[in-house]
Amino acid sequence: MRVIEGDQLLARIFVGESDLWHHQPLATALLERLRKEGFAGASVFHGVAGFGARSVLHTAQLLRLSEDLPVLVEVVDTEERIRSHLVPILDEMMPEGLVTLEKVHVLRYGPKREASGAV
Repeated sequence: MRVIEGDQLLARIFVGESDLWHHQPLATALLERLRKEGFAGASVFHGVAGFGARSVLHTAQLLRLSEDLPVLVEVVDTEERIRSHLVPILDEMMPEGLVTLEKVHVLRYGPKREASGAV
């Protein structure tokens, strides 16, 4: 496991539920690729409503079920790794979409600590 701490970069990748990469949901394919490439960490969040560049409203309301709800993939790693490794992956896998970058400060990153066993 790589250790990262201090000032790093957060990439937010906005996709839709119906976006695919080789017959697999794009968010899942990205997550698997990032893990394989050794990124420090990534998470996928499913939204309940949103709209994008085409201003089409996608919502999970019962009366208007959408087949393309928003999905957010967040990736935290070093700025160098985000710019040199993530950007080419996104160029390959995402022909369109929104990606934002922001500086973040990592306070803690690592595996869950084992219990001390004290009673």
